[in-house]
Amino acid sequence: MKLVRLLPTIFLITTALSAQQTQHVLGFMTDFDVKDDAIGICKAVMVGIDPDIRIIDISHQVTPYDIAEGARFLAGSAPYFPADAIFVVVIDPGVGSTRKAIIAHSRRGQYFVLPDNGLLTLFPSTGENQIVEAREITNPGWMIGAKLSSTFHGRDIFSPTGAHLARGDDWTQAGPVLDVAKLVRLNIQNPTLDAAGLHTEVLGLDGPFGNVILNLPSETFAKLGYHLGDSVPVTIDNHPYTILFVKTFSDVPVGSPLLYIDSRGRVALSLNQRNFAEKYNITPGLAVTIPVKK
Repeated sequence: MKLVRLLPTIFLITTALSAQQTQHVLGFMTDFDVKDDAIGICKAVMVGIDPDIRIIDISHQVTPYDIAEGARFLAGSAPYFPADAIFVVVIDPGVGSTRKAIIAHSRRGQYFVLPDNGLLTLFPSTGENQIVEAREITNPGWMIGAKLSSTFHGRDIFSPTGAHLARGDDWTQAGPVLDVAKLVRLNIQNPTLDAAGLHTEVLGLDGPFGNVILNLPSETFAKLGYHLGDSVPVTIDNHPYTILFVKTFSDVPVGSPLLYIDSRGRVALSLNQRNFAEKYNITPGLAVTIPVKK
């Protein structure tokens, strides 16, 4: 009798464990903002295809049309998601044009559903996060259906495709193979080192705080010979600055500049409790030079 009474409980536990094993996490990022119904519609499409999907919002306030910012957020957040996660990313100023809608697959096992417009630029060329396979999305069965629009592919192509992947559908059915080497890459200057020092560029700005993120990994910066406590000469767009290299914001007085390694391992510039980018009129893409320590 006791076993009979326990059977419903055992069934519920087994069902819950099974659901946890098949549930996929989907990271969702757009430049849509949340002022209208676009995000809700996309999520409704996903849930309609895969009711068990678990959606995590990365951001829906990417600067409109800013593919480089989207690329930075995507490459920075993907390593913190599960190895089988799916990403739907819609920063798509070329929507409805000849740009391809694609699925990319990393060596680690993650899938990226997005326009082929440079959003994958900052993924490494080696290692587990390298993009190793890609397919174009051409199968109408992976789209919303006959009412495909020319301006809302977030709803009509990317959201349903992401949900099909989360449900466990075979991604080879989405469309033909693409050459990974021919995927669109943004022209972001990688750090170079010569006799004059290290040359790179402003990669982006950190949220509302105005911190300036350089396209400069900490290990590359270390080759210049600077240590914590050193004053570092930095030239941005031909304007020279001398900035103290410290560990965190409170290591300098309020309003003072600092150079630090940010949480994603890149060199960044800030004013403690002030806005560096606003004060010095810094925008992404500006050239940066840092000399070797003398």
